[in-house]
Amino acid sequence: MSALYIHIPFCRTRCIYCDFHSGTDMSLQERYIEALCTEAALRADELPAPVETLYLGGGTPSQLSPALLHKLFTGLSRHIETAHCIETTIECNPDDLTPLYIEALTQLPINRISMGIQSFDDGELHFLRRRHTAQAAIDAVERCRKAGFDNISIDLMYSLPGQTLEGWQHNIERAIGLGIQHISAYALSYEEGTTLHRLRQTGAVKECDEELSIAMYETLIERLQAAGFEQYEISNFALPGYYSRHNSSYWQNIPYLGLGAAAHSYDGSCRRQNPHHTLQYIQSMEECRCCYKEERLTTDDRFNDMLLTRLRTRRGIDCTKVASTFGPALAGYLARQAAPYLRQGSMEYDAPYLRIARHSIFISDSIIADLFHIEEEA
Repeated sequence: MSALYIHIPFCRTRCIYCDFHSGTDMSLQERYIEALCTEAALRADELPAPVETLYLGGGTPSQLSPALLHKLFTGLSRHIETAHCIETTIECNPDDLTPLYIEALTQLPINRISMGIQSFDDGELHFLRRRHTAQAAIDAVERCRKAGFDNISIDLMYSLPGQTLEGWQHNIERAIGLGIQHISAYALSYEEGTTLHRLRQTGAVKECDEELSIAMYETLIERLQAAGFEQYEISNFALPGYYSRHNSSYWQNIPYLGLGAAAHSYDGSCRRQNPHHTLQYIQSMEECRCCYKEERLTTDDRFNDMLLTRLRTRRGIDCTKVASTFGPALAGYLARQAAPYLRQGSMEYDAPYLRIARHSIFISDSIIADLFHIEEEA
Protein backbone atom coordinates (compact mmCIF):
# COMPACT_ATOMS: atom_id res chain seq x y z
CA MET A 1 0.00 0.00 0.00
CA SER A 2 1.06 3.59 -0.63
CA ALA A 3 -0.59 7.00 -0.57
CA LEU A 4 -0.61 9.97 -2.94
CA TYR A 5 -1.00 13.59 -1.82
CA ILE A 6 -1.62 16.44 -4.27
CA HIS A 7 -1.14 20.00 -3.01
CA ILE A 8 -3.36 22.69 -4.53
CA PRO A 9 -2.02 26.04 -3.23
CA PHE A 10 -4.76 28.39 -4.43
CA CYS A 11 -7.06 30.34 -2.08
CA ARG A 12 -9.41 33.20 -2.86
CA THR A 13 -8.57 34.78 0.50
CA ARG A 14 -6.23 33.86 3.34
CA CYS A 15 -7.68 32.87 6.71
CA ILE A 16 -6.41 34.63 9.81
CA TYR A 17 -4.83 31.49 11.31
CA CYS A 18 -3.44 29.75 8.23
CA ASP A 19 0.26 28.94 7.90
CA PHE A 20 -0.10 26.40 5.08
CA HIS A 21 1.43 27.21 1.71
CA SER A 22 -1.17 29.04 -0.35
CA GLY A 23 -1.58 32.02 -2.66
CA THR A 24 -4.29 33.99 -4.42
CA ASP A 25 -2.84 34.19 -7.97
CA MET A 26 -5.45 32.16 -9.83
CA SER A 27 -3.81 32.92 -13.20
CA LEU A 28 -1.27 30.16 -12.51
CA GLN A 29 -3.83 27.37 -12.23
CA GLU A 30 -3.58 25.99 -15.78
CA ARG A 31 0.23 25.88 -15.69
CA TYR A 32 0.15 24.38 -12.22
CA ILE A 33 -2.02 21.44 -13.31
CA GLU A 34 0.36 20.81 -16.20
CA ALA A 35 3.25 20.89 -13.72
CA LEU A 36 1.54 18.34 -11.46
CA CYS A 37 1.07 15.96 -14.39
CA THR A 38 4.73 16.38 -15.34
CA GLU A 39 5.86 15.68 -11.79
CA ALA A 40 3.69 12.57 -11.70
CA ALA A 41 5.53 11.31 -14.80
CA LEU A 42 8.94 12.12 -13.32
CA ARG A 43 8.32 10.55 -9.92
CA ALA A 44 5.86 7.70 -10.43
CA ASP A 45 8.56 5.11 -9.78
CA GLU A 46 9.00 6.44 -6.23
CA LEU A 47 5.73 4.76 -5.24
CA PRO A 48 6.69 1.37 -3.79
CA ALA A 49 3.19 -0.13 -4.04
CA PRO A 50 -0.21 0.53 -5.66
CA VAL A 51 -1.90 3.75 -4.55
CA GLU A 52 -4.82 3.05 -2.22
CA THR A 53 -5.54 6.60 -1.05
CA LEU A 54 -5.38 9.92 -2.88
CA TYR A 55 -5.83 13.26 -1.14
CA LEU A 56 -6.23 16.71 -2.71
CA GLY A 57 -5.30 19.24 -0.04
CA GLY A 58 -4.43 22.89 0.09
CA GLY A 59 -4.85 25.70 -0.11
CA THR A 60 -8.33 25.16 -1.49
CA PRO A 61 -8.66 22.40 -4.10
CA SER A 62 -12.28 23.40 -4.70
CA GLN A 63 -10.95 26.62 -6.25
CA LEU A 64 -10.07 24.49 -9.29
CA SER A 65 -12.73 24.35 -11.98
CA PRO A 66 -14.28 20.96 -12.79
CA ALA A 67 -12.43 21.08 -16.12
CA LEU A 68 -9.06 21.48 -14.39
CA LEU A 69 -9.87 18.73 -11.91
CA HIS A 70 -10.75 16.43 -14.81
CA LYS A 71 -7.48 17.36 -16.52
CA LEU A 72 -5.57 16.59 -13.33
CA PHE A 73 -7.11 13.16 -12.81
CA THR A 74 -6.65 12.29 -16.48
CA GLY A 75 -3.00 13.35 -16.39
CA LEU A 76 -2.30 11.45 -13.18
CA SER A 77 -3.84 8.26 -14.53
CA ARG A 78 -1.39 8.23 -17.45
CA HIS A 79 1.54 7.77 -15.08
CA ILE A 80 0.21 6.52 -11.73
CA GLU A 81 -2.24 3.67 -11.24
CA THR A 82 -5.14 5.26 -9.34
CA ALA A 83 -7.99 3.09 -10.59
CA HIS A 84 -8.03 0.99 -7.45
CA CYS A 85 -7.95 3.82 -4.90
CA ILE A 86 -10.12 2.93 -1.93
CA GLU A 87 -10.40 6.54 -0.80
CA THR A 88 -10.07 9.74 -2.85
CA THR A 89 -10.58 12.95 -0.87
CA ILE A 90 -10.93 16.58 -1.91
CA GLU A 91 -10.78 19.48 0.54
CA CYS A 92 -13.50 22.05 -0.11
CA ASN A 93 -14.73 25.38 1.14
CA PRO A 94 -18.51 25.34 1.72
CA ASP A 95 -19.19 28.32 -0.52
CA ASP A 96 -17.53 26.59 -3.48
CA LEU A 97 -19.97 23.68 -3.28
CA THR A 98 -22.72 24.95 -5.54
CA PRO A 99 -25.17 22.41 -6.99
CA LEU A 100 -23.35 22.51 -10.34
CA TYR A 101 -19.93 22.06 -8.74
CA ILE A 102 -21.09 19.12 -6.62
CA GLU A 103 -22.65 17.50 -9.69
CA ALA A 104 -19.29 17.85 -11.45
CA LEU A 105 -17.52 16.20 -8.49
CA THR A 106 -19.79 13.17 -8.79
CA GLN A 107 -18.42 12.65 -12.31
CA LEU A 108 -14.84 12.45 -11.00
CA PRO A 109 -13.18 9.58 -9.09
CA ILE A 110 -13.81 11.32 -5.75
CA ASN A 111 -15.61 9.50 -2.93
CA ARG A 112 -14.81 11.62 0.13
CA ILE A 113 -15.44 15.31 0.85
CA SER A 114 -13.49 17.17 3.53
CA MET A 115 -15.13 20.50 4.28
CA GLY A 116 -13.45 23.35 6.18
CA ILE A 117 -16.41 24.65 8.17
CA GLN A 118 -14.58 25.60 11.43
CA SER A 119 -17.66 27.02 13.18
CA PHE A 120 -21.44 27.32 13.01
CA ASP A 121 -21.32 30.79 14.58
CA ASP A 122 -21.26 33.66 12.08
CA GLY A 123 -19.35 35.90 14.48
CA GLU A 124 -16.61 33.30 14.88
CA LEU A 125 -16.48 32.75 11.12
CA HIS A 126 -16.07 36.49 10.57
CA PHE A 127 -13.22 36.60 13.09
CA LEU A 128 -11.47 33.70 11.33
CA ARG A 129 -11.92 35.47 7.95
CA ARG A 130 -13.89 32.57 6.55
CA ARG A 131 -15.96 33.42 3.47
CA HIS A 132 -19.02 31.31 4.21
CA THR A 133 -21.85 31.66 6.74
CA ALA A 134 -23.07 28.97 9.11
CA GLN A 135 -26.19 28.40 7.00
CA ALA A 136 -24.13 28.16 3.82
CA ALA A 137 -22.05 25.40 5.43
CA ILE A 138 -25.15 23.48 6.50
CA ASP A 139 -26.63 23.81 3.01
CA ALA A 140 -23.37 22.62 1.40
CA VAL A 141 -23.30 19.46 3.51
CA GLU A 142 -26.93 18.73 2.68
CA ARG A 143 -26.29 19.20 -1.06
CA CYS A 144 -23.32 16.80 -0.92
CA ARG A 145 -25.42 14.18 0.86
CA LYS A 146 -28.26 14.50 -1.64
CA ALA A 147 -25.76 14.14 -4.49
CA GLY A 148 -24.73 10.75 -3.13
CA PHE A 149 -21.59 11.49 -1.12
CA ASP A 150 -21.77 9.23 1.92
CA ASN A 151 -18.30 9.93 3.34
CA ILE A 152 -18.20 13.55 4.47
CA SER A 153 -15.76 15.06 6.94
CA ILE A 154 -15.80 18.55 8.43
CA ASP A 155 -13.19 20.57 10.29
CA LEU A 156 -14.07 22.49 13.45
CA MET A 157 -12.02 24.86 15.62
CA TYR A 158 -12.18 25.53 19.34
CA SER A 159 -10.28 27.70 21.83
CA LEU A 160 -11.16 30.81 19.84
CA PRO A 161 -10.80 34.18 21.61
CA GLY A 162 -14.08 34.94 23.36
CA GLN A 163 -15.55 31.53 22.63
CA THR A 164 -17.60 30.05 25.47
CA LEU A 165 -18.08 26.42 26.44
CA GLU A 166 -21.77 26.77 25.60
CA GLY A 167 -20.92 28.17 22.17
CA TRP A 168 -18.57 25.27 21.51
CA GLN A 169 -21.22 22.78 22.61
CA HIS A 170 -23.59 24.39 20.10
CA ASN A 171 -21.02 23.85 17.32
CA ILE A 172 -20.63 20.18 18.28
CA GLU A 173 -24.39 19.61 18.30
CA ARG A 174 -24.82 21.29 14.91
CA ALA A 175 -22.07 19.05 13.50
CA ILE A 176 -23.64 15.87 14.89
CA GLY A 177 -27.02 16.90 13.50
CA LEU A 178 -25.66 17.06 9.95
CA GLY A 179 -25.46 13.28 9.66
CA ILE A 180 -21.80 13.33 8.60
CA GLN A 181 -19.30 10.51 9.09
CA HIS A 182 -16.13 12.24 10.27
CA ILE A 183 -15.13 15.28 12.34
CA SER A 184 -11.68 16.79 12.79
CA ALA A 185 -11.44 19.34 15.60
CA TYR A 186 -8.41 21.50 16.31
CA ALA A 187 -7.54 23.99 19.02
CA LEU A 188 -6.76 27.35 17.45
CA SER A 189 -3.00 27.82 17.26
CA TYR A 190 -1.05 31.05 16.89
CA GLU A 191 1.54 30.16 14.25
CA GLU A 192 4.35 32.61 13.63
CA GLY A 193 3.89 34.59 10.43
CA THR A 194 0.09 34.48 10.51
CA THR A 195 -2.24 37.44 10.96
CA LEU A 196 -3.52 35.82 14.14
CA HIS A 197 -0.03 35.66 15.63
CA ARG A 198 0.53 39.35 14.90
CA LEU A 199 -2.80 40.27 16.51
CA ARG A 200 -1.84 38.43 19.67
CA GLN A 201 1.57 40.11 19.69
CA THR A 202 -0.07 43.53 19.60
CA GLY A 203 -2.66 42.62 22.23
CA ALA A 204 -5.56 42.89 19.79
CA VAL A 205 -6.69 39.35 20.65
CA LYS A 206 -6.34 37.35 23.83
CA GLU A 207 -5.67 33.63 23.79
CA CYS A 208 -8.30 31.31 25.23
CA ASP A 209 -7.75 30.22 28.83
CA GLU A 210 -6.04 26.80 29.05
CA GLU A 211 -8.56 25.40 31.53
CA LEU A 212 -11.40 26.37 29.21
CA SER A 213 -9.58 24.77 26.26
CA ILE A 214 -9.25 21.53 28.20
CA ALA A 215 -12.94 21.66 29.11
CA MET A 216 -13.81 22.17 25.44
CA TYR A 217 -11.70 19.18 24.42
CA GLU A 218 -13.25 16.97 27.11
CA THR A 219 -16.72 18.06 25.99
CA LEU A 220 -15.82 17.27 22.39
CA ILE A 221 -14.74 13.72 23.24
CA GLU A 222 -17.68 12.99 25.53
CA ARG A 223 -20.34 14.35 23.18
CA LEU A 224 -18.98 12.73 20.03
CA GLN A 225 -18.51 9.37 21.72
CA ALA A 226 -22.10 9.55 22.96
CA ALA A 227 -23.17 10.17 19.35
CA GLY A 228 -21.36 7.05 18.12
CA PHE A 229 -18.10 8.58 16.95
CA GLU A 230 -14.80 6.85 17.74
CA GLN A 231 -11.74 8.91 18.57
CA TYR A 232 -8.87 7.35 16.63
CA GLU A 233 -6.37 10.22 16.79
CA ILE A 234 -5.90 13.28 18.99
CA SER A 235 -8.00 15.51 16.71
CA ASN A 236 -9.98 13.01 14.64
CA PHE A 237 -13.31 11.28 15.23
CA ALA A 238 -15.25 8.98 12.93
CA LEU A 239 -18.26 6.73 12.81
CA PRO A 240 -17.22 3.05 12.64
CA GLY A 241 -15.69 2.29 9.25
CA TYR A 242 -15.06 5.92 8.34
CA TYR A 243 -11.55 6.60 9.64
CA SER A 244 -9.53 8.70 7.20
CA ARG A 245 -7.47 6.01 5.47
CA HIS A 246 -5.15 8.60 3.95
CA ASN A 247 -4.31 10.44 7.15
CA SER A 248 -3.99 7.13 8.97
CA SER A 249 -1.26 6.18 6.52
CA TYR A 250 0.86 9.07 7.84
CA TRP A 251 0.40 7.86 11.41
CA GLN A 252 1.17 4.25 10.50
CA ASN A 253 4.46 4.90 8.69
CA ILE A 254 3.10 4.00 5.24
CA PRO A 255 5.12 5.46 2.32
CA TYR A 256 3.53 8.35 0.45
CA LEU A 257 4.33 10.56 -2.51
CA GLY A 258 3.51 14.25 -2.38
CA LEU A 259 3.15 16.23 -5.61
CA GLY A 260 2.97 20.00 -5.91
CA ALA A 261 4.48 23.09 -4.34
CA ALA A 262 5.55 22.52 -0.71
CA ALA A 263 4.46 18.87 -0.83
CA HIS A 264 6.30 16.31 1.30
CA SER A 265 7.12 12.69 0.43
CA TYR A 266 8.34 9.76 2.52
CA ASP A 267 9.57 6.34 1.42
CA GLY A 268 10.60 4.82 4.74
CA SER A 269 14.23 5.92 4.60
CA CYS A 270 14.16 9.53 3.40
CA ARG A 271 11.95 12.60 3.28
CA ARG A 272 11.64 14.92 0.30
CA GLN A 273 10.11 18.39 0.14
CA ASN A 274 9.24 20.44 -2.90
CA PRO A 275 9.90 24.21 -2.99
CA HIS A 276 7.25 26.40 -1.37
CA HIS A 277 7.22 29.01 -4.11
CA THR A 278 4.49 28.09 -6.58
CA LEU A 279 6.05 29.76 -9.62
CA GLN A 280 9.45 28.22 -8.88
CA TYR A 281 7.80 24.81 -8.73
CA ILE A 282 5.99 25.38 -12.04
CA GLN A 283 9.15 26.54 -13.79
CA SER A 284 11.10 23.51 -12.56
CA MET A 285 8.45 21.16 -13.90
CA GLU A 286 8.33 23.02 -17.22
CA GLU A 287 12.04 22.19 -17.47
CA CYS A 288 11.24 18.55 -16.52
CA ARG A 289 13.47 18.95 -13.50
CA CYS A 290 12.67 17.76 -9.97
CA CYS A 291 13.70 20.32 -7.39
CA TYR A 292 12.94 18.73 -4.04
CA LYS A 293 15.21 18.80 -1.02
CA GLU A 294 16.07 15.35 0.30
CA GLU A 295 16.82 14.30 3.86
CA ARG A 296 18.20 10.84 4.56
CA LEU A 297 16.81 9.59 7.85
CA THR A 298 18.98 8.19 10.61
CA THR A 299 17.80 5.43 12.93
CA ASP A 300 17.03 8.09 15.54
CA ASP A 301 15.03 10.08 12.98
CA ARG A 302 12.88 7.06 12.14
CA PHE A 303 12.45 6.13 15.82
CA ASN A 304 11.43 9.68 16.74
CA ASP A 305 9.08 9.92 13.75
CA MET A 306 7.37 6.72 14.89
CA LEU A 307 6.86 8.18 18.35
CA LEU A 308 5.58 11.48 16.98
CA THR A 309 3.01 9.88 14.69
CA ARG A 310 1.88 6.75 16.56
CA LEU A 311 1.47 8.52 19.90
CA ARG A 312 -1.04 10.87 18.28
CA THR A 313 -3.36 7.91 17.81
CA ARG A 314 -5.62 6.58 20.54
CA ARG A 315 -4.25 3.07 20.08
CA GLY A 316 -0.71 4.31 20.60
CA ILE A 317 2.56 2.65 19.70
CA ASP A 318 3.03 -1.11 19.47
CA CYS A 319 6.05 -1.82 21.66
CA THR A 320 6.66 -5.19 20.01
CA LYS A 321 7.09 -3.39 16.68
CA VAL A 322 9.52 -0.96 18.28
CA ALA A 323 11.65 -3.92 19.35
CA SER A 324 11.43 -5.72 15.99
CA THR A 325 12.11 -2.55 13.98
CA PHE A 326 14.75 -0.83 16.08
CA GLY A 327 16.15 -3.57 18.31
CA PRO A 328 16.25 -4.14 22.07
CA ALA A 329 18.40 -1.11 22.88
CA LEU A 330 15.88 1.49 21.66
CA ALA A 331 12.95 -0.58 22.94
CA GLY A 332 14.56 -0.55 26.39
CA TYR A 333 15.25 3.17 26.11
CA LEU A 334 11.57 3.83 25.37
CA ALA A 335 10.50 1.72 28.35
CA ARG A 336 12.81 3.64 30.69
CA GLN A 337 11.75 7.05 29.39
CA ALA A 338 8.06 6.19 29.59
CA ALA A 339 8.24 4.73 33.12
CA PRO A 340 7.82 8.06 35.02
CA TYR A 341 4.83 9.01 32.87
CA LEU A 342 3.25 5.61 33.46
CA ARG A 343 3.69 5.97 37.22
CA GLN A 344 2.07 9.41 37.29
CA GLY A 345 -0.74 8.36 34.95
CA SER A 346 0.17 10.60 32.02
CA MET A 347 0.70 7.51 29.88
CA GLU A 348 -1.02 4.11 29.81
CA TYR A 349 0.16 0.64 28.81
CA ASP A 350 -2.32 -1.88 27.45
CA ALA A 351 -0.06 -4.64 26.11
CA PRO A 352 1.46 -4.26 23.65
CA TYR A 353 0.36 -0.63 23.18
CA LEU A 354 1.81 2.42 24.92
CA ARG A 355 -0.31 5.56 24.65
CA ILE A 356 -0.80 9.01 26.13
CA ALA A 357 -3.64 9.22 28.64
CA ARG A 358 -6.64 11.23 27.49
CA HIS A 359 -6.29 13.83 30.25
CA SER A 360 -2.66 14.45 29.20
CA ILE A 361 -3.35 15.22 25.54
CA PHE A 362 -2.70 18.93 26.08
CA ILE A 363 0.87 18.17 27.21
CA SER A 364 1.43 15.44 24.62
CA ASP A 365 4.03 17.46 22.71
CA SER A 366 6.28 17.75 25.77
CA ILE A 367 5.80 14.07 26.66
CA ILE A 368 6.70 12.92 23.15
CA ALA A 369 9.72 15.23 23.03
CA ASP A 370 10.97 13.69 26.28
CA LEU A 371 10.75 10.22 24.72
CA PHE A 372 12.84 11.18 21.69
CA HIS A 373 16.22 9.53 21.33
CA ILE A 374 19.01 11.88 20.27
CA GLU A 375 22.45 10.35 19.93
CA GLU A 376 25.01 12.51 21.65
CA GLU A 377 27.79 13.67 19.36
CA ALA A 378 31.31 12.62 20.29
